[in-house]
This record gives sequence, C-alpha cells and structure tokens, in this order.
Amino acid sequence: MDYLEFFGLNKEPFSNAPDVRFYYNSAQHQKAMLRLQYAVDSMKGFAILIGDIGTGKTTLARMMLDALPEEAYESALLVIIHSGITADWLLKKIALQLGVDDPADEKLKVLNQIYSRLMELDQQGKKAVVLVDEAQMLKSRELMEEFRGLSNLEVPGRKLITFVFFGLPEIEENLKLDPPLLQRVALKYRLEPLNEDSTDAYIRHRLRISGSSNCFFTPEAISAVHIFSRGIPRMINTICDNALFEAYLMKDRAVNQEVIESVARDLGLFEVEKAKVPEGRSRAAEPSPEAPEKEAPKEEAPDEIETLTEEAAPAPEAEAPDESMVIPEEKAEVEDLIRELEEESKGAQQEMEEVPEPKPQPRLQEVAPPPAPKEPPARERAPMPGKTPPPPPKTAPAPPAAKAAPAKPAAPEAKKPEPKKKEEPEVIDDIDKLLERLEDK
Repeated sequence: MDYLEFFGLNKEPFSNAPDVRFYYNSAQHQKAMLRLQYAVDSMKGFAILIGDIGTGKTTLARMMLDALPEEAYESALLVIIHSGITADWLLKKIALQLGVDDPADEKLKVLNQIYSRLMELDQQGKKAVVLVDEAQMLKSRELMEEFRGLSNLEVPGRKLITFVFFGLPEIEENLKLDPPLLQRVALKYRLEPLNEDSTDAYIRHRLRISGSSNCFFTPEAISAVHIFSRGIPRMINTICDNALFEAYLMKDRAVNQEVIESVARDLGLFEVEKAKVPEGRSRAAEPSPEAPEKEAPKEEAPDEIETLTEEAAPAPEAEAPDESMVIPEEKAEVEDLIRELEEESKGAQQEMEEVPEPKPQPRLQEVAPPPAPKEPPARERAPMPGKTPPPPPKTAPAPPAAKAAPAKPAAPEAKKPEPKKKEEPEVIDDIDKLLERLEDK
C-alpha cells in the first residue's frame, strides 16, 4: 500500500508535472489571466507574463490555451526548449502552429504562407494567438526581429496575430536586443510568490482535487511549508509530497511541523534557512563591538568643549582686576576721588597752558633748568589746587614773586614750570594724600 491509499487519495496531489486540473486560481493568477485575456481579445499584438522559477507560468499558459474557444481563436502553444534555435526553425514552427500545410524552406516563402494564413483566419472571424513558453530562451537579436516582423502584419484597425511570452525575468533583458520590439509590448504582468494564506489555500485545493476532504497538515506545518518554500508553488509541491510520504512511513495521518522540518533538512532547505538566521543575528550583534567606535567621538566631545572653553578663556581675564587686591573696601569712593583729581589736574593743565604767552616761552625754556631744584616748594603748595577754585593756579606763582624783587619778573617765574613735568608729580602727591586721609577715616 502506498501513501495514496493510506491517505485515501486517488491521484498524487503534489506532482510538479503541469496539470490544468490542479490549477489554483489565486488572486494574482486571476489578475494575470484577466489581463492576458484582454490583450488577446483586443489583439494588442504583444504581451508578456514574467515570473520566477516555479511560480506557475507554464500551468497558467496551458490554462489560458484551454480557455480560448476554438471557434473564435486559432491558438497554439509554442515551447522553446533550447536557446540555439534559428530564425528559419522559428518561422516554420509558427507556420505549422497556425495551420500552414507544408511550410517552405525559404524564409520569404514561409513569410508569405504565414501572411496568407492570417488573412484567411481574419476572413473567418478568428483571431490568431501564439503563446510562447520559456521565452527567456530567445536570446538573439535575429529572433527578436522575426517576432517584430510578424507583429507588423496587420489590417486597418487591428493586428493579424498576437504573441504572449511566458518567461523568467531575464526576458526583459532579451527584449532590449531589439528596442522597436520592446516598444511594442502592450501589456506586462509579473507573478509573485504566494503568501501564507494563499499557501494554505493552495495545499487544501490540491488535496481536494486528489479526492480528500481533509487537510492532513497542521497549521504549524503549513506555516513551516510556507517558510521553507518561500511561497513558490513548485517548492510547496516538493515539500508536501515528501512530507506525506514520511508521515505514511510513520503511519501517522497528521503531518506536523517536525515532519516538515525533517523534510526541509533532507532537501537542504532547513540548513539554508538556519544559516541565514545566524548571519542575521551576527550582523545584528556586530554593531555592539562597533558601538565603542561610535562612542569614542562622544568621549572626545569633552575635549572639544575644553578647547572651546580655553578659547573663550580671555573673557574671564577682564573679570579679575588687580585693584580689588589693593583696596578691598571703599573702592568706588577712591575711584571717584581719583577721577575728580584727574579732572582737576586736566583743568589746571589747561589753565597753565592758557596763561603763558607765545612770545615769552623761549625765555622760560632757557630759565627752566635752574628752577628744577625749587620743585619742593611747589610740592608743599600742592594742596592749593586741591581746593578746586580756578584761582589756585594764579596764586601758585606768588611764592616765586616774593623771591624776585620786581613784580614783573614774578609773572615770568610762574611761567617757568612746564605743565607736564611739574603738574604730574602734583597729581601723584594729591592721590597719596587722599589715600592717607581715607586710611585715617
């Protein structure tokens, strides 16, 4: 007894041989069929269906061929099994598929035969459709040019023939060999792998077609099938077929997750998925050693802040005056007194500069050297200008007038002291006395 009898099945549910009976009209397969049917009905001339390996392109092509009614279509399915085919072989094959009897060997004659047959079909109200499976095998520009030439056969308002290519994604690169043909692509659709819900429905559908109303796969097993098959129908068939056989050997009518994992391990799928997980984890863990490298600049950030503070250090230098160390108290009063003394000294200088006349100044410069030792009496009388009245600079020359008998020479003696040399020590003396007064207070 084989596993078909054990599970009560009348045919293999998961065979990879194309069989229209097991065609599963998923949401995306239904969309693809509707679009391709539209391209054929409206005679668009050229349509393409693209899908990865095992996504069901061939089954869809056969399903479409069976769906085209014979009274309305002259349809044919052309399967390209080798990439080394020639343009002559291709034209003869198409002529035979369309119903041309005894195609000629010469290319031009074959083209004339094809055109005559297409006109005949058009007069009969039929539409010529050629489905080309494994179209990615068409890898030469010469072949693409032949399809372009045939697609140019038309009558006013419609094409005489429509080609539908079924192939792998590489077909898009092959079409680029003949840009004019690429521009004639009127419709293109791509088949994607099944999601988990579609995988579940796909498995149940094939079991039902095989004569079983029960699903022998647990929900966890179906999830595992979807993971290891990546939603590709051909891989789903392979995994499920082996899983049923393993369950039959164990005399178990339920296929659980452990059985699916065992089958995936035998097929080399489990190790592939298992190898991917550590890689993902290791990559996720790799950032941790790299983290210190990223944190290193964070540790250097304080150095940058310190350099900025060092550059900004000149600001605090202005905040540390030395005067506070000399006069800790009553600093403001001393500064005000100093300012007053400076203003008085400036006023005295201005007055002294106004008194001397421009003519007698040369004589004062000549007499200036001898009165230099007489600076002490000027220092003793320094308090006179401290009384603030403007007359003090005029009374200052009074002492030298007492020494000189004539009153006239007294005036020149008052002009003898140079404002810069004599008045600077007077200002310094006054500041010292003021500081002494403040200390006495």
